[in-house]
Amino acid sequence: MSVVNSQQTQRRINELTRNTIALILAGGRGSRLKQMTDWRAKPAVPFGGKFRIIDFPLSNCINSDIRKIGILTQYKADSLIRHIQQGWGFLRGEFGEYVDLMPAQQRHDEHSWYQGTADAVFQNIDILRARNPEFVLVLAGDHIYKMDYSAMIADHVANKADLTIGCIEVPLEDAKAFGVMDVDDNRRVRAFVEKPENPPIMPGRENTALASMGIYVFNAGFLFEQLIKDADTKGSSRDFGKDIIPAVIDKYRINAYPFLNLQSGQQSYWRDVGTIDAYWAANMELIGVKPDLNLYDNTWPIWTYQAQTPPAKFVFDDDDRRGQAIDSMVSGGCVISGATVRHSLLFSQVRVNSYSEVNDSVILPEVNIARHCRITKAIIEKACQVPEGTVIGEDRAEDEKRFHVSEGGVVLVSAEMLGQRRHYVR
Repeated sequence: MSVVNSQQTQRRINELTRNTIALILAGGRGSRLKQMTDWRAKPAVPFGGKFRIIDFPLSNCINSDIRKIGILTQYKADSLIRHIQQGWGFLRGEFGEYVDLMPAQQRHDEHSWYQGTADAVFQNIDILRARNPEFVLVLAGDHIYKMDYSAMIADHVANKADLTIGCIEVPLEDAKAFGVMDVDDNRRVRAFVEKPENPPIMPGRENTALASMGIYVFNAGFLFEQLIKDADTKGSSRDFGKDIIPAVIDKYRINAYPFLNLQSGQQSYWRDVGTIDAYWAANMELIGVKPDLNLYDNTWPIWTYQAQTPPAKFVFDDDDRRGQAIDSMVSGGCVISGATVRHSLLFSQVRVNSYSEVNDSVILPEVNIARHCRITKAIIEKACQVPEGTVIGEDRAEDEKRFHVSEGGVVLVSAEMLGQRRHYVR
């Protein structure tokens, strides 16, 4: 491609992204994360040492040059709202850039809550119409991945689609947890089924299904028309996957967009961290020498709010009392005081005191681990004060008496479980 053609293509993509509004569905509780979502919505759950889950779709928008963003909030949203206000106020309104919070407001009926994913967008249809976008990008706010949405929008336009659905390849046995598509050789969607017992197999593949990522590019006029039609349909659950998409497949152009690495052609990194085991594993992956999710990629930074903290500190160097972290990630403000941390991820302002050991664990912000503790394969919730001599992760039967233990053996510890005053967690 010539330089001139490349510049023209980039200008066209910039025009498409400027005419796009992204809506991030961030109202879900995420009940499978157990006590981690007792006081916050799933998109506000901390991840990766310094981020929140919602920082990933938000950063994808910014890095894709989409700077008109609405966040649809609902369940226990204060933590999420505070994070957005503190960390995402750098866009310039005079340039038409914004990150707007859009809570449920009873705009069209007596229900105080959004009734489904489609209803969440429908309840804000007047706001969207007033902003007159050409495209609406609908995103889930609770997945971990890096994706260039501008390429997906360009593909949507090139194929003259009414709706394009972002998709990943999943093993057939895992597909029952997703919305699954049946597509032809041109990526046109011929059927869409939510959580099917017998998922359709991808063309030309064995034991693989094409699953929806919950990422949709709509032509704005088409979206508005279908939302109104769905709102007038009795018995609808007001959901994109269950109602909107199945209803339009036969009459309109619905395309699948595979989420692939452009260099290798392989499936790109995407994680649903919706269970304790999945959350723990995704954090543990980051500690690897060459993790699939590269947080050190300066060409695709993950933006967030981060409190100003001092550097991490490691103190004492005696044979039986050495402050050290091995194969670990340690965030700012942490103090490892005569303790050993192995293959673990510590969020900001964690203190691990003398003679304690932390192994294979995720420690959220402001946790204090007292002396002579042994913690293995655990998630310690924010602001927990772990008493001296506590042992976690060595005896499942004992752990289950006090804490939540996942199917995979990950021990989740909250302040309430430790008998500490029930408190609000941000």
